[in-house]
Amino acid sequence: MAAQNQSEWEEINNSLYKSFLFKDFSEAFGFMTRVALTAQQLDHHPTWTNTWNKVEIWLSTHSAGNIVTDKDRELASKIDLLL
Repeated sequence: MAAQNQSEWEEINNSLYKSFLFKDFSEAFGFMTRVALTAQQLDHHPTWTNTWNKVEIWLSTHSAGNIVTDKDRELASKIDLLL
């Protein structure tokens, strides 16, 4: 499975943001499941949306005042490895 139209993570409104496009809903949902398991291991959970084949993820550290921290960068790197 490979997401299409990948770009680098962008810092927008005190969050790291990235969108992912997949072939269909099943691929998008499978990716979200892998992200969820990784986020749980790190005890750091994303804000995200899914519409059919598109997944959008925003990462910020709520306990640090909703800013980008090393925890967000670590999760972003691990998410990229899931593709």
